[in-house]
Amino acid sequence: MKRALMIFAAAATSAMTMPAMATEALARANACMACHAIDRKMVGPSFRDISARYAGNADAVARMVTKIQRGGSGSWGAVPMPANPRISDADARTLAAWSLSHR
Repeated sequence: MKRALMIFAAAATSAMTMPAMATEALARANACMACHAIDRKMVGPSFRDISARYAGNADAVARMVTKIQRGGSGSWGAVPMPANPRISDADARTLAAWSLSHR
């Protein structure tokens, strides 16, 4: 019984972390991590800073999808965010939600 419980706990933990790892892989595959990090400013703001800025904003995901796909400038300083028009709407929504989840 103890062994079965340990296996179940390991599987549950793995299942809970898998989407986060998969989403980070999506961010890496689309070069987001070249300019952004989770907890520190690089070329662009950290995902924690992005999440803090958009906290409580009902249209945050939609705004982020637009930024991801069309790029933008002036929101975080002089360095513009390049457009990523090849990212699908679904992947852009996934990346936006993941970006905003870092509190």
